[in-house]
Amino acid sequence: MTDPEVSHDGSVQDGDAQLGGARLDGAALDRLRPLAFTVAYRMLGSVAEAEDVVQEALMRLSQADGVRNPDAFVTTVTTRIAIDVLRSARVRRESYVGEWLPEPLVGPVPSNLPVAMAAQPPDAAAHAVLADDLSTAFLVLLETLTATERAAFLLHDVLGFPHSDAAEVIGTSEVAARQLASRARRRIARQRGDVVQDGGDVGPVAPARRTASTADTEAPDGAAASAAPGRARRARADELVTRFLAACEEGAVDSFLELLAEDVVLTGDSGGNVPRGMSIARPVTGRDAIARLLAGFMRRGAPVHFERALVGGEPGLLIMADDVVGGGLIGTWSFEMSFDVPDGRLAGVRGVINPEKLRHLGPLADLDRLQAWLRNARPRRGAR
Repeated sequence: MTDPEVSHDGSVQDGDAQLGGARLDGAALDRLRPLAFTVAYRMLGSVAEAEDVVQEALMRLSQADGVRNPDAFVTTVTTRIAIDVLRSARVRRESYVGEWLPEPLVGPVPSNLPVAMAAQPPDAAAHAVLADDLSTAFLVLLETLTATERAAFLLHDVLGFPHSDAAEVIGTSEVAARQLASRARRRIARQRGDVVQDGGDVGPVAPARRTASTADTEAPDGAAASAAPGRARRARADELVTRFLAACEEGAVDSFLELLAEDVVLTGDSGGNVPRGMSIARPVTGRDAIARLLAGFMRRGAPVHFERALVGGEPGLLIMADDVVGGGLIGTWSFEMSFDVPDGRLAGVRGVINPEKLRHLGPLADLDRLQAWLRNARPRRGAR
């Protein structure tokens, strides 16, 4: 007997369910959970929404018979659900107070996740310069896309789906899926400042500035070189974050000036959910302005400290309240790195302090208590 035909989502097409095997058990579903989550999180930029999508996708998978390729099945179902959720989320984000940033992922990101179609992206070298697929900077770029553009781009350029299979997942034609991915690529390239010729296309988003990724891709070919980019990029990013921490301890404008790119942008996301005076209303641009702002924040002497952490898979910082005000997480800082100069600069600083976006990370600080401490401390500092 020949094997039954298997669709793009891994299900059996001839109704002979037993040929596809029994329904998946809990261990098999647990193996697929990280894959489903990273697909959903890339689509939505929200941990809570991604977890809801994952639960729904895995439930459907657990109830399905004849699944020959569980990885493809869960990727397909997750993407389809996420498209609907994203369309609804976009309506809510139109009324969001202030800048919207993705909910931060903190800690190690699962590596070597199974790719649903067992295929490499069309251009592995070009794909490397996308930067980490779960980084805050990358997800911010994806926010400029429509739901179907985002799906077509991620399926083809990140997960390696052929356009024909991406089309089936999205529910469109192959030509339309190709156009959606191409349009997404051009839009992301323009957001990064790349030069895109009218009517032309770009490969998977080459960066406008010399980033750690572009520097690393110039390494020699070979297996050792393939591992070198990630290590070199991480080491250089770690060094910049270490220097940023030192600048915070010094609290001097000059210390921050040495770290920031000329066109650096500082973005904060509070969602209107923090006490007055504890967030910035709109992005701040320019090295001098941001250096003064950061130095001024440190001079306030707030009872806070910083902890190193991976934020979106990249070196970042957690802002923690001291015990004197009850402890807890205040927010996260993630950084976008530029290596236009040998020692590197920070091209973007993104802070999330909206408590609604941090609850999945553990106990939160009492911001009202922190604000009261600062208000009471102000006369004492003035009396010195």
